[in-house]
Amino acid sequence: MAAKRIRHHVNPLALQYLDFDPAPLPDLSSASVVEVELGCAEGDFLFDRVRDTSGDVLIVGLEIRRKLVDRINEKAARMGLAHRLVAVFANLNVHIPEIFPPASVDRFFFNFPDPWFKNSQKKRRVVSRQVVEELIKALKPGGQILFQSDVFDIALDAMYSFEAFGCPPLVNESGEWSFIRHNPFGTMSRRERHVTEDGTRVWRILYSLPS
Repeated sequence: MAAKRIRHHVNPLALQYLDFDPAPLPDLSSASVVEVELGCAEGDFLFDRVRDTSGDVLIVGLEIRRKLVDRINEKAARMGLAHRLVAVFANLNVHIPEIFPPASVDRFFFNFPDPWFKNSQKKRRVVSRQVVEELIKALKPGGQILFQSDVFDIALDAMYSFEAFGCPPLVNESGEWSFIRHNPFGTMSRRERHVTEDGTRVWRILYSLPS
């Protein structure tokens, strides 16, 4: 029997994705550095990030599609990486404060989130005022947020949310309303590799929380 197809795009504001409890995380205090990809899909970035980091670093992926979460965690277990990599079934629009205690995360990654082009879909975009406020609470002093998209409108929309709603204000590492040209962390998502090979411009924003 053919495997059931996993949807590439889901509406994170649909009731079925709002009314569930997120999976628990391991004790974050056991890791000196905690990095989180928001919307990790198949987990390619997570495994590459484990390869590109060393030491006591925990790589976490949040994903709203449970089957992808299960596949990532099964693969991590097979590779002996369960102590360094974990995917969590969660909706980042509602579950961030339930998963991450205050001042517990060193770095968040938004890697090419769904663009939701239609005007009627814009409310589904992930960088809302609420999400920005919750990310800031979860960041350690000096923590960072990297946002990347190959769609200028999406990046500008995200920049507005970060610059307007940060409390305390986030610091744009390139100056207010400015993008960075290169990925400062090296690890590339599948989408980033694809658009880079095509020569498509990637719009990146790097923010930090003042120490």
